[in-house]
Amino acid sequence: MSRIQYYVAASLDGFIATSTDDLGWLLQFDGFEGGKESYESFMAGVGCVVMGGETYNWLMEHEPGTWPYPDTPSYVFTRHEYSAPAGANLTFVRGDVTEFIEDFRHAAAGKNVWVVGGGNLAAQFADGGLLDELILSVIPVVLGDGKRLLPLSRPTAPLELAASRTMGRGIVELRYLLNSR
Repeated sequence: MSRIQYYVAASLDGFIATSTDDLGWLLQFDGFEGGKESYESFMAGVGCVVMGGETYNWLMEHEPGTWPYPDTPSYVFTRHEYSAPAGANLTFVRGDVTEFIEDFRHAAAGKNVWVVGGGNLAAQFADGGLLDELILSVIPVVLGDGKRLLPLSRPTAPLELAASRTMGRGIVELRYLLNSR
């Protein structure tokens, strides 16, 4: 069965973006040792992508006219009306994530479902007991404020550390299981 994964980078103090959605602090680490390999290995197991409207909007503003996941069924949770870029296998949805979980698993065709972001959407999966894995790259930068990694309504049960590794430029990748099966 496919796993629901939140693969994300965050600052040392737990933010995935500044309060204005600036990712310059993260993008300065592009090309770090081990980063490309980690991403490619992760993406090889992804069969469906799910993101929130703010993440989708950020992608459209920063990579206009392109879609980074052309061959992967993708879902965007939004209250706004958007159009899909040419060639995107993209569905816009609204509602509770629990209403669509079987659609995501079906679209993933035995592979994993990647909750791209943002943190609020990932928190909905976690609050619903649907998030299986958190794969976190801790970036050696302190932001002081911004969009939280996982703004939950309550604390989680203890997470199980499944793997960790140090990558280039002081980045640490941590893999936690939320729902051990």
